[in-house]
Amino acid sequence: MAELIHNPLNLPSGIPAPTDDGAAKHLTGMKLPDIALPATDGAPVKLSKLRGRTVVYIYPRTGVPGVDPPDGWDAIPGARGCTPQSCGFRDHFAELKKLGVAHLFGLSTQDTPYQREAAERLHLPFPVLSDDKLAFARAIKLPTFSVAGMTLHKRMALIIDDGIITKTFYPVFPPDKNAEVVLEWIQFSRA
Repeated sequence: MAELIHNPLNLPSGIPAPTDDGAAKHLTGMKLPDIALPATDGAPVKLSKLRGRTVVYIYPRTGVPGVDPPDGWDAIPGARGCTPQSCGFRDHFAELKKLGVAHLFGLSTQDTPYQREAAERLHLPFPVLSDDKLAFARAIKLPTFSVAGMTLHKRMALIIDDGIITKTFYPVFPPDKNAEVVLEWIQFSRA
């Protein structure tokens, strides 16, 4: 039998859905702290200082084609699907911009060189932010989990208006539909 090669673009059927553990309830209405996060385009970003509407989708870690994820990854509710989530936001980028989203970012705990490779490989038209020191996660108490010696963000998305979180999407499932859900919320919130 041929050995299966890990492909992070594929979202296998039967992955477990995360449940709402209440770990993000405190975020809506929060003013963001003045923390600079490195971005894949080379410019540090302070989400607290951005004017207009910002969307940040948060994910555990992107996979690399042909490199296996940590043992048991697919069994962790909400872990699998970071690449499909990113591709969803890439595919809906123009629609989000037309609806007034001034800034769109991905955010994970991976370092900037790792994220830059993924952003280039996936042709993301927006920067990805690194919280590799977990400063942002600790400052606003983002939900995290640990696996294989890594502390990772749990998957979610934030709508931020002028530095204040106005909507939190948590938990996110399925991850490949996250951008569509965010887009739909923005469309209906404008009505």
